[in-house]
Amino acid sequence: MSKRLKNYPDPVVVINKYGADALRMYLINSPVVRAESLKFKEEGVLGVVKEVFLPWYNAFRFMMQNIERFESTGRKFIPSSVKVHGTTNPTDVWISAATQKLIKYVHEEMQAYRLYTVMPELVRFITQLTNWYVRLNRDRLKGAEGDDDDAEVGLQVLYDVLLNMTTVMAPFTPFITEFFYQHLRKMQPSYPEHVNGGGAQNPVKPGKSDSIHYLALPTYDPSRLNENAVEAMEKLQTIVELGRNVREKRLINLKTPVKNVVVILRNPSQNVIDSVTGPLKGYILSELNAWELTIVPRESEHEWVTLSLTPDFKKLGKKFGSKMKTVAATIKSMSHAEAVGVLEKGHLDIEGGTVDALTEMVSKLSFSKEGEQWESASTQEGDAVVAIDCTQDDAILAAGRARELINAIQQLRKNAGLDLKDKVEAFFLENETDPIIEAAVSENVEVFRSKFKGSVPLPKRYAPKWSVEICSENVEVAGSKVQVTLCRPAVAAREGLPDEQTIFLSTLQPYSVETGAELSFSVDGKDLKVKEGVDFWLSTASKLAATKTVVWL
Repeated sequence: MSKRLKNYPDPVVVINKYGADALRMYLINSPVVRAESLKFKEEGVLGVVKEVFLPWYNAFRFMMQNIERFESTGRKFIPSSVKVHGTTNPTDVWISAATQKLIKYVHEEMQAYRLYTVMPELVRFITQLTNWYVRLNRDRLKGAEGDDDDAEVGLQVLYDVLLNMTTVMAPFTPFITEFFYQHLRKMQPSYPEHVNGGGAQNPVKPGKSDSIHYLALPTYDPSRLNENAVEAMEKLQTIVELGRNVREKRLINLKTPVKNVVVILRNPSQNVIDSVTGPLKGYILSELNAWELTIVPRESEHEWVTLSLTPDFKKLGKKFGSKMKTVAATIKSMSHAEAVGVLEKGHLDIEGGTVDALTEMVSKLSFSKEGEQWESASTQEGDAVVAIDCTQDDAILAAGRARELINAIQQLRKNAGLDLKDKVEAFFLENETDPIIEAAVSENVEVFRSKFKGSVPLPKRYAPKWSVEICSENVEVAGSKVQVTLCRPAVAAREGLPDEQTIFLSTLQPYSVETGAELSFSVDGKDLKVKEGVDFWLSTASKLAATKTVVWL
C-alpha cells in the first residue's frame, strides 16, 4: 500500500460498504501488524463479513428468536451459570469447552502481541458453533422435540457462549460486539441496576454496565476444558463428514435414508467408543439420515478393512542404506494381522535394525468388504473408515419421500409465517393412479407424528368441505408433482349426517369442544344433538382412525 500511489480504495468507502469492524479484522489479520507490506484487497474485507460477521449474527438471531418463542410459553428466560455448568448434553459440554479454549487462546496471543493469529481461530470457532452446535441442536433449541426444559438448557448454553464470545472479541470488533451486548444485557438479572446512572458506575456487571467496553475480558475456566468432550466431538465430525462423502459418491440425496453406517476406527479410546455409541449416536444417525450405526470392534476389523504399513523412506533410507529396498518390500507386503501385530508391539526388527512403528511408518486402513451395496470413504491419514450400505429398497425410498414431504410442509409453514405453536392440518393431492406419497406416509406415520406433534398429513379427498385454507403450493416429491395444503384445524363430521347437524358443525372450532362432549342446538325450532366421537371428531385424522376409513392411522 502506498499513500503516494493511492493503490488502495478509499477507506471511507470501504467502511461505509462493509463496516469499520470488518476493515479492522481484515487489517489485524494482515501482514501490516507484523510490519510487512500489504497489497490491500477489498474482497478480503468482504470475506470477513461472510466468514465471521454473518454466521455470528445468524447464530445470535437464531438464539433471540428461540428465546422469544420460549418466553411465549409463559416462562421467563434468565441467564443461569448453574444451568450452563450443570448440563450433561455432550454437545453443550463440548461447545462450552471450545469457548473456554478460545478465551484461553485469545489471552495468550494478546499477551504475546500476536493479534494476527486471532482471526483464523475465530473463524474456526464460529464454524464449530454454527455448522455443528447450532445445526446439531436446531430442533432441540426450537422446542420441536417437545421438551422445553431441555430447550432452555440449550439456549442457556448458547447465550453463555455468545456473551463470552462477544466480550472477548470487543477489543477487536468494538461496534458489532456493542450491538450484540445491548440485546444480551437486557436478559441479565442485573439489568435494572443500570437506571439513574448505575450503568456507568462500579461494580462492573454484564447487564448493569452500559457498554461491553466497560467489562473485563473473561478469564477461562480450566475445569470446563473438557478434553474428552472435544475428542468425542472431533470423532463425530470425522464420521459425519466421511459419511457425507460416501453419499456424494453414490449420488444419494440426504433426504433419502440409508440402512446402515459402519465405522472402523484405528485404536479409538474408550471415551470415543462410549460417546459415539451412546449420547452422540443419535446426532450421527440424524446428520447422516441413517437407520443404524455400527462401530466395528477391534476383533472384527479384518472383516471390513485391511491395515497397511508404508515405511518413511526419508528416515529409514539413512538407517538401512542398500537394505532399504528389502525393508520396504517386507513392510508393504505384510498381511492385516502382521501389520496389527507390528503396531501393537510398537516396532519391527528387520535386517539388523529396528523400525519404530509410530515415527518411522505410516499406517492406513482401507475398506475391503465385498459387496456392491457398500461404498466407503477414509480420512487422509487412514485412521478412520466409514462405509454405508447403499441398498435402495422400497422401505428406504418411501422413507426418503416422507422426508421430502416433511421438508415441503415445514417450508410451507415458514412461508405462511406460522410459529411452532400454531396448529394446522396438512393435506396432499397427488396423481391417484400412482399414489406413492400416500404409500410413503402410510409407512412412516410415526415419523410424521414425531415431527408434527401428533399430526399426520392426509389425502386431500378427506378434508372437510368447510376447511379454511391457509396456503397451498405445488411441490415436487421424488419426481412427482404434489399439491400440499395447510388448513386451519376443523371438526370432521360423520358421513351421512343430516345437513342441519353438518351446517352447525361447520361453525365449530375444535379447541372449543371437549372430547366426548354432547352438544345441543336448535334449527328452525327443532332441537338437535351431536356427540363428539359419534357424530363428529375434533380432527380429520381422528375421524379416519375411529371409522377405520384409513387403516394405517
